[in-house]
Amino acid sequence: MAYQLGDTTAKNAGRLTLNPISHIDPIGSILVPLLLVITKSPFLFGWAKPVPVNPFNFKDQKWGDLKVSFAGPGSNLLIALFFGLILRFFPDIAGQSPALASMFAGIVFINVLLAIFNLIPVPPLDGSHILFSLLPVSMNNVKDFLQRNGLIISLLFFYLIFVGIIPLFSATFFIFSLIAGQGATASLDNFLQII
Repeated sequence: MAYQLGDTTAKNAGRLTLNPISHIDPIGSILVPLLLVITKSPFLFGWAKPVPVNPFNFKDQKWGDLKVSFAGPGSNLLIALFFGLILRFFPDIAGQSPALASMFAGIVFINVLLAIFNLIPVPPLDGSHILFSLLPVSMNNVKDFLQRNGLIISLLFFYLIFVGIIPLFSATFFIFSLIAGQGATASLDNFLQII
């Protein structure tokens, strides 16, 4: 999206590629997940390198940042819709190939979860950039406060997320059911048992 809006920063950095090696963050993609596996954590968490973007290069200075910020969660929702609608309109997949149905259910679930998570309006998540794009100029003090204290707010928020993980998962299950239908919940149960 940034490239379409005139920003070549990611392309110049070699990040417009499907090669996963270009997106590996040594800490977020290797060290943190490895430590969580070694410590037998009940959850696995990680991240890729952030994609470099320079909003000053956007052709659309007013809404460019909003468009770029929504592109990630939007693509997650499109992927979830694609595989979820297959599960909804071709329910025989579960009977003919339970493994394939479980994989599709997992794709839907993970992409819905990522979309919801990334839309949370806390820096550095995409939701904060969406919020900043929609805030009127009179509320620049809120934007400045969130940007200045983003790390502290993020840590506090992520702690609260882990304490309140049930609401996040409840929302994800609800959206999963809307997209894939109630019939796909058995495939999702199979997927969740595997992981």
